[in-house]
Amino acid sequence: MSTLFCDTALARRIERAEIQLIADTSRAAQTRAGTEGFLIPVAGGMASFAEPDSPFNKVVGLGFDGVPSAEELDVVEKAFAARGAPTQVELAHLADSAIGELLSDRGYRLESFENVLGFALDGHPELVAPPGIDVRRSTADELEAWIAVVADASVHPDTQGLPWHDDFPREAVANAERDFAAAGGIRYAAFRDGVLAGGADFRVTDGIAQLAGAATAPTHRRHGVQSALVAVRLADAKAAGCDVAVIVTQPGSTSQQNAQRRGFELLYTRATLVKHP
Repeated sequence: MSTLFCDTALARRIERAEIQLIADTSRAAQTRAGTEGFLIPVAGGMASFAEPDSPFNKVVGLGFDGVPSAEELDVVEKAFAARGAPTQVELAHLADSAIGELLSDRGYRLESFENVLGFALDGHPELVAPPGIDVRRSTADELEAWIAVVADASVHPDTQGLPWHDDFPREAVANAERDFAAAGGIRYAAFRDGVLAGGADFRVTDGIAQLAGAATAPTHRRHGVQSALVAVRLADAKAAGCDVAVIVTQPGSTSQQNAQRRGFELLYTRATLVKHP
């Protein structure tokens, strides 16, 4: 496995994949909930509002196709404010630094960070299969059982490292997983000694494999469930012709530690900048 160097070109590809993921899942959420959300292109990025309390309510992908104008930001901020929501921007540190200055001048506040890690798929990923752990693609008939495990696990996060900026209610997480599936995302189920113990999401966009939504039920943690889920998704990413797999974690978290043990490398950090209405 080679060392993965992240320049602005690779960061742009990853952020473009993130834009597409948010746009597709936001559309699915709006269809399911019947809400009047929005998707507003802004300087190469995307502002999304899916429904109240949704993890898809944010601005992503800014900084790789020019600096947004004051008029563009006015439109976005007013759209969020009209729905009683803050304007939350996830800004990569490899993006145009002028955007950070602009948002600060407009009253945005730095509230948190998240790390984007990558894995170069130029070799053959090792399939890790701890004893008693089996991973396969999740079937449509077990969707609700799969969602129950992932959503329940989300309200019992690991405490190592910095906490996530957003603390979503269980039902919001469950709806987000339904929307991800409706938008064509692939789900994986992990079984420990025959019991559904965890799940994870997978999506491919333009050669970028996004490893998302991973969660393990508290009683099954520290037994290799996540390592097995990562290994299977990496193998499938390689088979799908991807050259890079990415995973997003909180700084200093158990998830980051596990990803780096598996061979992922820190590519860049996203800052979360928020303006409250």
